[in-house]
Amino acid sequence: MKKKIIRTEEKKSKAKIDFFNKVYKVTKKIPFGKVSTYGDIAEACGIRSSARTVGWALNGCRPDIPAHRVVNRFGALTGKIHFGDPNLMEELLRNEGIEFDEKGCVRLDKHLWKPKQK
Repeated sequence: MKKKIIRTEEKKSKAKIDFFNKVYKVTKKIPFGKVSTYGDIAEACGIRSSARTVGWALNGCRPDIPAHRVVNRFGALTGKIHFGDPNLMEELLRNEGIEFDEKGCVRLDKHLWKPKQK
């Protein structure tokens, strides 16, 4: 019986797809009126050091994924450039009742949702 040989690039591609799907699953759980951080989502997906990869996964994701609810660790809207209109992310969050501080960052003390860790 021959063993199927999977090339390194194919393994990387499958791992990337699997990780992206985990990101989407966790992001879909963020409740209305709450936000989570790239780092918290990465940690919930099992790889704390992959916060940047969470951002890549959410860049241009499907409309059913609430990517607007993901902010950086300070509450800044670093992903807003991927929404076409640079004000759209903030508008979506404000429509959910999310408050901002004087620097334009989400009030994490009021709106942070932490996903369950794996």
